[in-house]
Amino acid sequence: MRQTKKAYEGLYNKYIKRGLDIIITGIVLVILWPLYLILAVAIFLEDGFPVFYRAPRGGYKNQTFKICKFRTMVKNADKIGGGTTALHDPRITKVGEVLRKTKLDEIPQLGQVFLGKMSLIGPRPELVKYTEAYEGEEKDILCVRPGITDFSSVEFINLDEIVGGENADEMYEKYVLKKKNKLRIKYAHEVSLGTDVYILFKTLKAVFDKTFGFLVKKEHR
Repeated sequence: MRQTKKAYEGLYNKYIKRGLDIIITGIVLVILWPLYLILAVAIFLEDGFPVFYRAPRGGYKNQTFKICKFRTMVKNADKIGGGTTALHDPRITKVGEVLRKTKLDEIPQLGQVFLGKMSLIGPRPELVKYTEAYEGEEKDILCVRPGITDFSSVEFINLDEIVGGENADEMYEKYVLKKKNKLRIKYAHEVSLGTDVYILFKTLKAVFDKTFGFLVKKEHR
């Protein structure tokens, strides 16, 4: 019986997707550089350097890379608490709260997309300790470049509310990780231009709703 070819083995994932990433991020980076500067200054004025958060993640073809985000927590936050952000996490700075709620902390990853470490759409990069434990179909996740957004990003956009305020790492591993991996596998098996466009619009709507909700709460405080 002939084995069905999986979507991640197709031309779109191997060649076309990468070309689109270069073109789109190349244009967006030129447009957004003033915003990068403004956000970097805001972070520095509140909590000094560094303005970026960099940490190892499992990447494409199981190659480890360092993810890059605007720093939203106090310095050395990883040493103070766990890897999962809890609800009302005290490590989050004032500027960081705004960046997280609006997802602007993620935009430095556009540079990583341009360089080929990530893709605009693809499984959210996970901690190395988790990717090294992948088994069975979970290994298919590593056959596509990790992305800024995917099915799981939309599903768990309010992750801090799901894991709660205590034992966030334990709650994440117990109730979220396997569900996210199933959605990551779904992406690897369905990757296509249509899938990426669908996820993009779902993400934009989810971010808009989250940002609008955050602004309404701020106004009524």
